[in-house]
Formats: sequence, C-alpha cells, structure tokens
Amino acid sequence: MHVNDLYQVVQNVLGNKADKVVLALQEVTVECRPEHYLEIMTTLRDHADLGFESLVDLCGVDYSTYKNEPWEGKRFAVVSQLLSVRNNQRIRVRVWAQDDAFPVVDSVTEIYNSADWYEREAFDLYGIMFNNHPDLRRILTDYGFVGHPFRKDFPISGYVEMRYDETEKRVIYQPVTIEPREITPRIVREENYGG
Repeated sequence: MHVNDLYQVVQNVLGNKADKVVLALQEVTVECRPEHYLEIMTTLRDHADLGFESLVDLCGVDYSTYKNEPWEGKRFAVVSQLLSVRNNQRIRVRVWAQDDAFPVVDSVTEIYNSADWYEREAFDLYGIMFNNHPDLRRILTDYGFVGHPFRKDFPISGYVEMRYDETEKRVIYQPVTIEPREITPRIVREENYGG
C-alpha cells in the first residue's frame, strides 16, 4: 500500500475520531484528543486494512516553545510510532494532554505491551501521567529526584547535587552550588580551516 493510500484508508476508518490526519514528508500522522486515544490505537491495530500490530516507540514532547517561538496550544503531547509488518507501513499518533499543569493520558499497555517502559520514561522525564499503567514509577532518575529533566523549564544544572561525604561515609544530597552562566559557543575561523 502506498502512503497516499494509507492516508485515505486512515481518514476513512477513523472518521471524526481523529482531530487531524496529516500527510507530510511521506509520513502519516494522526492527531487526537485523550478521550479517543485508546479507541484509535485499538482500531489502528485491529482493523483488517491497517494492522499496526507493533508499537516501536512512544515518547513525551514538551511544546512550551517550538522553533524558538512561544507555542500556542497544549504544552504536552505523547507521540507513538506504530509499525505494520504485514503492510510494510508506519504511522505516527499524537495525543495532546489537556491540562498543562498536570498532563494525563490513558496508558496503551493493554493494547501494546511494549508501551510499558516507554510510558514510564515519558512519566519520569516529562511528568506525563498515564491512567491505568500497571507500574508507573521512575525509570531513569533516582527515586528522590525532584522534577522532570526533559521539560524545557527544567534548569540545566538541576535543583540538587550529590557528593560523597568522607566524614559521614555516605552520599549527601544538597542544593546546587553551581552558579548559572550563559553558554555562548565560540566559532573560530581560520584562514586555512578545513582545507
């Protein structure tokens, strides 16, 4: 099936459940609201003409700024990449969390069990909650870690630092002692550079 045919089939099958179905750069993207997310993911997996049986990636996205401009719209999204081995096709699904202060979407672990660790990663790094996830806890940061490091408003140096204290013979957590600084790249141009 050609990508243009996939685009038409997805539009016909999903109908008004999808907010948008976009064909750009030879890729199909489905955008949806949280209340239609599980139904859309199930349809993409189970419909005879689609058969997206494999979730190959799922990630969180913070759109608070985009292309160095303030973003107008919802701040957080969850983006899934699905694969149909039978049809040799890929599709992207983006669902927007409705509350920027407490982003929540439903877990798709019952539909795609590979989503388990991906959703934990999006929770840990972006603070996106997943309803009905079987084991939603941090996966990459320490259990006592404060904040979500992939959010665009998270400070580069973090909030706390750790060091080993020789007198107490243990690791100590303390507020960051690094002074924030502006990092401006220097570009060196020499007459014979690269040639």
